[in-house]
Amino acid sequence: MNIIVDYKILNPAIKEHLPRYASEGSAGLDLRACVEHVQTLNPGETFLIPTGIAIFIKDPNYAGLILPRSGLGHKHGIVLGNLVGLIDSDYQGELLISCWNRSSKSFLINPLERIAQLVLVPIMQAEFNLVEDFDTTNRGTGGFGSTGKA
Repeated sequence: MNIIVDYKILNPAIKEHLPRYASEGSAGLDLRACVEHVQTLNPGETFLIPTGIAIFIKDPNYAGLILPRSGLGHKHGIVLGNLVGLIDSDYQGELLISCWNRSSKSFLINPLERIAQLVLVPIMQAEFNLVEDFDTTNRGTGGFGSTGKA
């Protein structure tokens, strides 16, 4: 099932490079760096990169996730400063990408370079029920590593 997501172009430079699916099976839409000049991202630095667009998902049953591009992360150490960006259905501002250079080398971000991806996901809002105790399970309160290595 497809949903309709409204968008606005905030910077005319992005007009020819709007987010799109690269293939029929793509889960994410590429987001581009809408910067005027090459941006140097030094080791350990973060930089907030504008995309030149704003979206409005509207439907509270969906949210957007901004994820890093796997090639940039693996080959160059460029990931998201917030690890995953969450775009709520009622947010209407510009999509901004927090890029973090976790490598030991400087990285150049070129104007209109694909820098992250946007994935739309279904959302369920929960109602919370206060109880005195939980039903017993085999795991119980066992946390990190409690189920073994295999």
